[in-house]
Amino acid sequence: MVTTIIIYAMAQTLRPSTLLPSKRTLTKVTTVDGIELIVEVAAPLNPSKGALLMCHPNPTGGGMMDSHVYKKAANRLPHMAGIEVIRFNTRGTESEQGKSEGEYGATVTEKYDVEAAINFSFNELGVEKLWVIGWSFGTELALKWARDPRIIGLILLSPPMKYSTDLDLDFWRKDGRPITALVPEFDEYLNPEEARNTFTNIPNLNLIAVDGAKHLWVGEPMVHRVLSEIVKVVAPNRLPLATEI
Repeated sequence: MVTTIIIYAMAQTLRPSTLLPSKRTLTKVTTVDGIELIVEVAAPLNPSKGALLMCHPNPTGGGMMDSHVYKKAANRLPHMAGIEVIRFNTRGTESEQGKSEGEYGATVTEKYDVEAAINFSFNELGVEKLWVIGWSFGTELALKWARDPRIIGLILLSPPMKYSTDLDLDFWRKDGRPITALVPEFDEYLNPEEARNTFTNIPNLNLIAVDGAKHLWVGEPMVHRVLSEIVKVVAPNRLPLATEI
């Protein structure tokens, strides 16, 4: 008698350090003003459903391409949702992936960083469907500089609206491409009510108020909510996202 033994691995809850299969590439991109930026691409092993270009929080407050939500997105979304994740350090910003050349420009010279990363995504990686996502300071970069007509739309996490102007908002109102904004209930910079007033004239902006959330999206439940909302925009057929592997 032959006995077949099948061993089932017990499901494990996703942890902050969980790294799922993907193809990872660390490279550099040069801006038009000669600054070399650190870039990492996390691509799915199977054909991509779309790509995210991630603009990180303010480096003056510790923001970088490895800020926790972005790192977890790169570690999980290629495998879980088939999404290619492109992260970069803006000029003068350092993370465990390396330090980009140049100096912080308070959104001004970062224009060249965003444009270089967009061109790299399309021209070098051959991305067909690109969304630009900004978190905090990164939302300012997205609203101000991610205007390339090849981009499908924007995703904004915790927009503080410190640097973006009425002219920037007017551009997106007239442009009409879709914008999704996730605004934490307890955001100290821009809460949902303030956000509704700020974005009231942009009908193409979908504002999602997230109960119980704060600016930094701390905690696995908040990370899961953010990643789920991202996937809802880029690859909705891959929902719901698993919480175990």
